[in-house]
Amino acid sequence: MDGNDTSTAGKCPVMHGSVTAAGASNTDWWPNGLNLDILHQHDTKTNPMGADFNYRKELEALDVEALKADLRELITTSEDWWPGDWGSYIGMFVRVAWHAAGSYRLADGRGGGGTGNQRFAPLNSWPDNVNTDKGRRLLWPIKKKYGNKISWADLMILSGTVAYEIAGLKTFGFAFGREDIWHPEKDTYWGAEKEWLAPSDSRYDDVNDPSTMQNPLSAVQMGLIYVNPEGVNGTPDPLKTAAQVRETFKRMAMNDEETAALTAGGHTVGKSHGNGDAGNLSDDPEAADVEFQGIGWMNTKGRGIGRDTVVSGIEGAWTTNPTKWDMGWFDMLFGHEWELKKSPAGAWQWEPVDIKEEDMPVDVEDPSIRCMPIMTDADMAMKVDPIYNEICQKFRQDPQYFADTFARAWFKLTHRDMGPKARYFGPDVPQEDLVWQDPVPAGSTDYDVDAVKAKIAASGLSQSDMIATAWDSARTYRGSDMRGGANGARIRLAPQKDWAGNEPERLARVLGVLEGIAAETGASIADVIVLAGNVGVEQAVKAAGFDIDVPFAPGRGDATDEQTDAESFDALEPLHDGFRNWLKGDYVVSAEELLLDRAQLMGLTANEMTVLVGGMRVLGTNHGGTKHGVFTDREGALTNDFFVNLTDMANTWNPVDGGLYEIRDRKSGSTKWTASRVDLVFGSNSILRSYAEVYAQDDNAEKFAKDFVAAWTKVMNADRFDLA
Repeated sequence: MDGNDTSTAGKCPVMHGSVTAAGASNTDWWPNGLNLDILHQHDTKTNPMGADFNYRKELEALDVEALKADLRELITTSEDWWPGDWGSYIGMFVRVAWHAAGSYRLADGRGGGGTGNQRFAPLNSWPDNVNTDKGRRLLWPIKKKYGNKISWADLMILSGTVAYEIAGLKTFGFAFGREDIWHPEKDTYWGAEKEWLAPSDSRYDDVNDPSTMQNPLSAVQMGLIYVNPEGVNGTPDPLKTAAQVRETFKRMAMNDEETAALTAGGHTVGKSHGNGDAGNLSDDPEAADVEFQGIGWMNTKGRGIGRDTVVSGIEGAWTTNPTKWDMGWFDMLFGHEWELKKSPAGAWQWEPVDIKEEDMPVDVEDPSIRCMPIMTDADMAMKVDPIYNEICQKFRQDPQYFADTFARAWFKLTHRDMGPKARYFGPDVPQEDLVWQDPVPAGSTDYDVDAVKAKIAASGLSQSDMIATAWDSARTYRGSDMRGGANGARIRLAPQKDWAGNEPERLARVLGVLEGIAAETGASIADVIVLAGNVGVEQAVKAAGFDIDVPFAPGRGDATDEQTDAESFDALEPLHDGFRNWLKGDYVVSAEELLLDRAQLMGLTANEMTVLVGGMRVLGTNHGGTKHGVFTDREGALTNDFFVNLTDMANTWNPVDGGLYEIRDRKSGSTKWTASRVDLVFGSNSILRSYAEVYAQDDNAEKFAKDFVAAWTKVMNADRFDLA
């Protein structure tokens, strides 16, 4: 190159995501390409802690009482750079914990406080999370002090629980055990809107019918945790807001009583901030320039702290004593008539028509000044909705019942995505088993595993029956909130026994055999179901000419109907299963994208997903016994034939009616096999094809079988937290 050529002078040789003047990324050249990034969330390369790090062991060395003492000192000591309201951070840390946990949604178990995800975009920059960044910076000295012994996820939730204790609430308990992630879960679907707080109409088929909100969403607008505090699309109407509140909290697995308790208890402490012009705030944390050091929403004109803080835009406290746990929210809401007003920041809020000065909260900086209390549209919803009103009246008459109901609801909110109690750690874990924790009794390990396997092998069940039943039992597991899985054998209970994806008639026939074996041998039904799948896989391995044992760990228990929250389990029903080549209906999302979603929830990597699909096809486990993707004449043997024949250029791949494809011989034109989109994506997507080619190699037939067994075992044991 000519030494005088300056066309590349001063340019970084590394692409930073821009390939056009519009700032598009490289992948934007191919907008319809299959994006596998969601599966890379399970990649460990971004984790700085190393493979040997064990958070559970670190927790064993944690001085819990010293940590709580440090939190109490922090919460009651105001810092000059971000002063606490009334000298206290009770409201701040309740909000940090609440907004970390409040993104949880039942439909797919994503969101929630279990991973420390509030540290990363987009959550760290959601409009509804404004100034939670300040809370995390206030917590930093404590995180720095205790280091690896406390995760950010645990610390944020604990800070809110300790804040309530300081206010005077007797909390229900607390469990450590949340492990931090180290990169954003940026591929989680939070909505299709392209702007913050866009009108919610696009999320609903009919905005007047909240039940029509798109799944898996629960919040009403992009960038909100729950509902718009000013009303539906910012227009006050408490009755309409009540309907949105009910649907949103239902999608978080909360009933009406829990919803009312959380609304009242959440607004018993703290205040809203809107005493200024939101237009004067700097960018959110993710957009802020380097000098802001990850801090967003700083006021560029004026103080922007204390009484001049701007957060939601609504300005005021809900109660007379906002740092104390009391019945003040009920006294305020039901003791006054309310009228609509605008805050200094221009937000709609409700203020009392008439109130005594001594009933007004004092200014956050000057106790000689009294300030007008407020209610949001969601607060007013508790008064105008007849069901919520009745619940609130019950709380008013029995303050202890309210406190207990709130404490339990707060515990549920902040622990919902932690999974079963086997994952809980610490001195304050409640002894009581709660149905939403999906309790499973301990299973026996005192039985002869080989004898059980022999009875299964002699039972007359087909190989595909055994494998498909074990798979259906285990595939419900989702790492997003640690629910589902084979432990508990809930596949034999309502609602799972009736799910279309589980082929109820076949399932009942297979369970009838396996339950008898369990009764004869003393093994749990859950163990026998998994063992049956393992027997089928071992038979298939042997048929392929290999000698590979499928690992098994006994000890699963059998849950009862009383231990099963059937309604919340409805959300776990599979509407698709690419591993068994099945779709319940036609969807806007492609079958291959649905496969990625299922694989990610199951905790699988792209490679594990690939090897499982290829194996399940040749094992003949397709839903309903279809032959799509069964690219082999040795069905039932764990061969690499799926990949060999998929990548064979002697074939052509031809679309036919019904969204299916025919695999034809290139010379004769005769049809050899049929396939779905899920089958063919392993040959069309460049990344998946790279895996498929590995398994299609002549020297990797045994590697394929070993990798399949390893991935299979991972799925069967995904919910065995006792094995970790």
